[in-house]
Amino acid sequence: MPPPGKGKLRILQRRSGIGRPAVERRTLEALGLKHHQDTVVKPDHPALRGMLYRVRHLVAVTPAKAKE
Repeated sequence: MPPPGKGKLRILQRRSGIGRPAVERRTLEALGLKHHQDTVVKPDHPALRGMLYRVRHLVAVTPAKAKE
């Protein structure tokens, strides 16, 4: 995960939420990830970092490019 700061993060769901605890499935849903290989771009802030930490084994996070 990139260091915290201003900007946006690209979040890619790498693994399915099937068979995961309900709290992890709800976190994926709150992030806007609906299925495997889904990608969203979100502004970087502490609450988002906490959500990503909870599902860190299911997602890949990279800094978003300027156009996104």
